[in-house]
Amino acid sequence: MNRLFILALLIIPALFAPRVTFADNADIYYGINDLVQQGVRLGSKDLRTTIAGIINVILGFLGVIAVVAVIYGGFQIMTSQGQADKNSSGRAAIIAGVIGLAIVLSAYAISSFVLGELYNGTR
Repeated sequence: MNRLFILALLIIPALFAPRVTFADNADIYYGINDLVQQGVRLGSKDLRTTIAGIINVILGFLGVIAVVAVIYGGFQIMTSQGQADKNSSGRAAIIAGVIGLAIVLSAYAISSFVLGELYNGTR
């Protein structure tokens, strides 16, 4: 069974891997200006806006993880049926989720302030 799992890990990515072909065309363009001439649209957003978007996505993902930790802890407490160890582990998960949520919210506030000041300072 273990060999089958390893074999699947080796074969499945090979099925979805891009095929590499070597073209003998002289029409291959490598420069960015050539890409623009071919109609490829490159991003024109400001670097600060891109970084702010990446930070917001990461903090949003971490916020979702913190909320899931709180929900998991609540589920553990509700299904503990009076068992002290499950009750305490659920309470610990809720506390960890709330602390994580506080960290994510404070990181969002700090990054929002810093990026806002950076934007205003470099205009």
